[in-house]
Amino acid sequence: MKITRTEIPDVLLIEPVIFTDSRGWFMETFNEKKFLESLKTLNVAIPKSFVQDNHSCSSKGVLRGLHFQASPYAQGKLVRVVKGAAYDVVVDIRKDSQTYLQWFGIELNCTNNLMLWIPEGFAHGFLTLEDDTHFLYKTTDYYHKESERTILWSDPALSIQWPELGGYIVSQKDSEALTHDEVLI
Repeated sequence: MKITRTEIPDVLLIEPVIFTDSRGWFMETFNEKKFLESLKTLNVAIPKSFVQDNHSCSSKGVLRGLHFQASPYAQGKLVRVVKGAAYDVVVDIRKDSQTYLQWFGIELNCTNNLMLWIPEGFAHGFLTLEDDTHFLYKTTDYYHKESERTILWSDPALSIQWPELGGYIVSQKDSEALTHDEVLI
């Protein structure tokens, strides 16, 4: 696997090695030893172990986020799309960070097979670009309802440039979310 830093240095882009032949293809989607060695090489903090896997399926135009869990239940996430395509966005919400409130977005799809490592301290969301998009993510802590937080996906102060699709399908919870300054008080 090839791991590179994004514009937000602690958020990493992971490109798996894909082996192809006449039968199809094979790729290793996670290898803890290689992952941790790469993080050490890049001088990135070593996360807690992954404890939960999640899988969502969405139709085109579904916008989920921006979600995170507050401490002490903060989660690191390793995310990927196994069917379809999504525009994935992370926002740095670590108040002491040099990249505080900066965002990074990238298309993850079943053709490029890219994965994104999102450490604790980031809000996360995605917009599905195709029907029947399957989004998988591993988390470093269990879901804890009382610690769940949502920042408004269209918070003007963040200026996230979501792809134009002629409208989005947003849950009531996500559409009624607070802005970052209201959530991060």
